[in-house]
Amino acid sequence: MDFLKRLVTWWNGQTLGTQLYTSRKGVKVGQDDQGNTYYETRDGKRRWVIYNGESEASRISPEWHGWLHHTWDLPPTKAPLKKKAWEKPHQENLTGTASAYAPPGSIRRPEPAVRRDYEAWQPE
Repeated sequence: MDFLKRLVTWWNGQTLGTQLYTSRKGVKVGQDDQGNTYYETRDGKRRWVIYNGESEASRISPEWHGWLHHTWDLPPTKAPLKKKAWEKPHQENLTGTASAYAPPGSIRRPEPAVRRDYEAWQPE
């Protein structure tokens, strides 16, 4: 069953075609903290990522995103970006998950917001 999944689906990791192409023409460049593996062709013209798990583009950190899109030539393994003290670590897009941001007063929050500046009308 795993073979059929890899043959026809792309969202469960790499397909069989991608694996064959990677083994023939790919050179491993590096791996990020989430386990995603990055490759490029021997001539450096094509770059791609093999996701560790679900194929979700927001799981790629800004450093690797820049390298994938040829914004800079050297990968973060050879020329890491300088981090500012105020920068937070990269986090994937959590929209649609239980960990997504819910503003105060949202019905998705477990406890309702308590308002002290409002008094509900009560009929007599």
